[in-house]
Amino acid sequence: MISLLLTPRILFPNASARKLFLIVLIIFVFWVVFMASKDHTEFTVHLNNPIILRRWSIFKEFLHSEELKNTPASVEAELAVTAILEKLNQQIPPRPFHNHSSTTSAKQSTATIHNPQRTYCVGDQLNVLLVAKDYFGNRKEYGGDFLRARIFSPALKAGTSGKVTDFNNGTYLISFTLFWEGPVSLSILLMHPSEGVSALWRARNQGYDKIIFTGQFLNGTSPVLTECGLTLNTSMELCQYLDARDHEAFYCLKLPGVPCEALTHMTSKNSNISYLSLKEKLLFQRFNIGVEVVKNLSIVVSPCNNKTKKKKKKKCQIGMETPSPGGYTLKGRWITAHCEQNEFREIRDINNCLARKLIYLMGDSTLRQWIYYLPKVVKTLKSFDHHGAGPFKTHILLDTERHTLVQWKKHSHPFVTKKLFSVKDDNYIPREIDQVAGDSGTAIVISFGQHFRPFPINVFIRRAINVKNAIERLFLRSPETKVIIKTENIREINEHVEIFSDFHGNIQNLIIRDIFRDLNVGIIDAWDMTVAYRSEDVHPPESVIESQIGMFLNYIC
Repeated sequence: MISLLLTPRILFPNASARKLFLIVLIIFVFWVVFMASKDHTEFTVHLNNPIILRRWSIFKEFLHSEELKNTPASVEAELAVTAILEKLNQQIPPRPFHNHSSTTSAKQSTATIHNPQRTYCVGDQLNVLLVAKDYFGNRKEYGGDFLRARIFSPALKAGTSGKVTDFNNGTYLISFTLFWEGPVSLSILLMHPSEGVSALWRARNQGYDKIIFTGQFLNGTSPVLTECGLTLNTSMELCQYLDARDHEAFYCLKLPGVPCEALTHMTSKNSNISYLSLKEKLLFQRFNIGVEVVKNLSIVVSPCNNKTKKKKKKKCQIGMETPSPGGYTLKGRWITAHCEQNEFREIRDINNCLARKLIYLMGDSTLRQWIYYLPKVVKTLKSFDHHGAGPFKTHILLDTERHTLVQWKKHSHPFVTKKLFSVKDDNYIPREIDQVAGDSGTAIVISFGQHFRPFPINVFIRRAINVKNAIERLFLRSPETKVIIKTENIREINEHVEIFSDFHGNIQNLIIRDIFRDLNVGIIDAWDMTVAYRSEDVHPPESVIESQIGMFLNYIC
């Protein structure tokens, strides 16, 4: 038997040739051993499937599988999504109806002051009992109506929201805190009857196709367009932009000869798809939305100095539980109800607070409003050209003398706008948080929700859980970093109700409060603020933005 080690001498009499052969043979053996130790199937898929990739702002990497793999963390997250969804389904049961007349009527429903008093003092509670009735005047036997309650004094530029308790039998208790003295008017709006709420909930969770996304790719130097979305019902080849850890996904139809990495921009528009029946659509005509229930109900509030004992409140700080209502407006200024806030009216105080701060704003355009407002007040904050174009590029403000940085970056998919925006450095908020080192001079403000309203609620729940997990990772490496959650605000009440109704925003607001309740974060209750101000605009006025930033400054200084 001839030894393998002798074979090269026979085949290659020349010593240099034998040496080269042995080197090649050793490399081959090591390659075989390495492949035997790996999952060969996974490796083969990796080679044969070059269109499956992840997109981060700092790297792009091919995934090893077409499917998002389950890990203990992802399984736990999916179980949490399912648990929240089941709870919501129980709270929003189906409410089929035969005709419009059997739904809740604001005109027929009654609202009366519960246990009326001769004198109302600042600090008292005012309770109103609402009995829901249909158009025939019959009392409703179940709850679920979407109500918005507010007290206000126009002359004082004062307002605050009311807390609604649903007894699930057609009656509601609306509670108000009387924060200021003088004449006070009451407003209780029937935003949607329970039958409309049920229809919106069913329609929302029925499909992903109410928004059409169009992706722009570069084919050499020429832009080419293709359909994209959170899901695509097609057998055609797809570009799959996947986050395996967080189970986030976005897809585009693969264009022949165009690499998936060539995706540069995105835009979207509303589709003509609706999951509401013709009968249900009648509930969402403008005259049926936001109808006043209260008929000329008002009181006068007295100071009652001898009765009201003001308790000294703690300074506003991260981690405090935010009650409902969280505050009120008076003379156009937001005043918190549960903590003592500094006013930051002097530019010197604002500059001192912002000195040596790194501030990262992560979210939608309601948070981008901060970037537009701040330089108007803090003149030393100058815009830094981060390149890019349009309103959705990354915005940066710098004060080099005080070493202050403020950055806004939009959240990733879904992002709904007709305007073309770049996705070259797109990142989900959890990945952005992962890239923040953090320290006592670092603050992160997070706000998302408006762009999620057109999609099934599980998309929003999953994102909220992923953001929470990223914050927990941040606190492990940098517990002194300050994190603030800005809730979404109310918006125009007649803006494509099926996909943008404030009912969807209200549900998301409740989800955010539930998911983040045990985290050491600050809450800026933009929902409560915009109800108090009665700001029915997706982009609130500067008075509201000023109040939001004022709360932020209290949290970080």
